[in-house]
Amino acid sequence: MAYFLLLLGFVLLIKGADFFIDGAAGIAKALKLPPMIIGLTIVAFGTSSPEAAVSISAAIKGSSGISLGNVIGSNIFNISFVIGIMALLSPLKVEKQTTRKEIPFALLSSILLLILVLDRFLQQTKSDVITRGDGLVFLIFFSIFIYYLFEMALKNSNNNHEIIENPGYDKSGKIFYLIIGLTGIILGGKLVVDSSVIIALNWGLSQSLVGLTIVAVGTSLPELVTSIAAVLKKENEIAIGNLIGSNIFNILFILGTASVISPIHVEPLLIKDTFLMIFYTIFLFIFAMSHYRISRKEGFILLMSYLVYLAFIISR
Repeated sequence: MAYFLLLLGFVLLIKGADFFIDGAAGIAKALKLPPMIIGLTIVAFGTSSPEAAVSISAAIKGSSGISLGNVIGSNIFNISFVIGIMALLSPLKVEKQTTRKEIPFALLSSILLLILVLDRFLQQTKSDVITRGDGLVFLIFFSIFIYYLFEMALKNSNNNHEIIENPGYDKSGKIFYLIIGLTGIILGGKLVVDSSVIIALNWGLSQSLVGLTIVAVGTSLPELVTSIAAVLKKENEIAIGNLIGSNIFNILFILGTASVISPIHVEPLLIKDTFLMIFYTIFLFIFAMSHYRISRKEGFILLMSYLVYLAFIISR
């Protein structure tokens, strides 16, 4: 029964995110917002909403391992597996702006997370905890990132003079989609957290392992599906930017919100995974800086490294 509820939860998360994006984008278009703002804010939030629902729900229920493991696991999955699959399908062009600004900001966010979880090493405490104060620090950095996105979006829209005209959307219908999508995300998040805890207990697994694997992959499905679709439509440079933005969103907004609601206790093993997340981001930066593209060979390396990592965390 727990496995059925887990699957049902993932279905609700993914379809809820679809409805949420459709409803929010429709309302934004009806209000004549620039397309860049729609893509960088509404779509980014929509594809990351499953991670948000699961991590925040887990934090409220005291399941810190799932909450933090989900974010770290999703970020590693995005960089290694999703970008690896995309590069194997077609060599990926990486925009200079993504390489010079967004990837370094993602690296900064990952390093900030590492610093804030090393309480035992840096402050000589008995345990590592992401406190409410740490959560506020995350949210402050997230505000800076949102400001950067809006500045970039407005600059692009002014340069292109591209504003979406009101296409006559039925606003009431889009509001209904928004409500249905948000409901699906919330219910799906609750089912995923509850069933994951049951599965972990039944199999004698740690919550962090379940968060790093089953939950992380499940909540990253919207990014995976969206990215593959972008590659098939020859818009892969946009997909990489969205994935990096999603990783930043996961750390700064999701962990920030979750830890403000309830402090997150960090399992020691997750610190090693945080280091790995940083290394993956550095490797991506090196690959992108070398020739502003990710080749099929580099994609294969990223993909195979994730399979090795998966075997390692299961065996440990």
